[in-house]
Amino acid sequence: MSDRITVIGNIATEPEQRRTGTGIPVTSFRLASSQRYRDAQSGEWIDGTTNWYRISVFRGLGENAFASLRKGQRVIVDGRLRLKEWEAGEKRGIEIEIDADAIGPDLKWGTASFQRNPRTDAAGPARPGGAADGTEAAGENAAHPVTTDGDWAVAAVPERDPVEPTPF
Repeated sequence: MSDRITVIGNIATEPEQRRTGTGIPVTSFRLASSQRYRDAQSGEWIDGTTNWYRISVFRGLGENAFASLRKGQRVIVDGRLRLKEWEAGEKRGIEIEIDADAIGPDLKWGTASFQRNPRTDAAGPARPGGAADGTEAAGENAAHPVTTDGDWAVAAVPERDPVEPTPF
């Protein structure tokens, strides 16, 4: 069993992309997360301790993260927590790593624009009421072809005669 964690912080290093021995893309970067609180007596904001995390992002999410993320951006990361012990000469420590399952911008501090990636598989999963390639099979709805836009099925609506009243 692995522990799940969600962390909000700033990307502290430029994301790097590598590939595993089997060709799986992996993007990694360090994330700094600091607690900030307001001192009740003085009214001033006080920075707490900064926690550092190594973020690893695999496969398609890793490719999207590499194309989208930059040093200094504030993000929300959700994933599986792993602790790795390390030793370098006389120094020893524990690195906290998160294998990310989801990453997104922290919209408290700015805006974002989402762009869906086109499908890379030829057929994709079958869609209800339509063929896998997004076109309607011959049958009762053949007069109304269906195309797909991401996960949405869009049916072509026939033009109505402007003289004919709306049925509702």
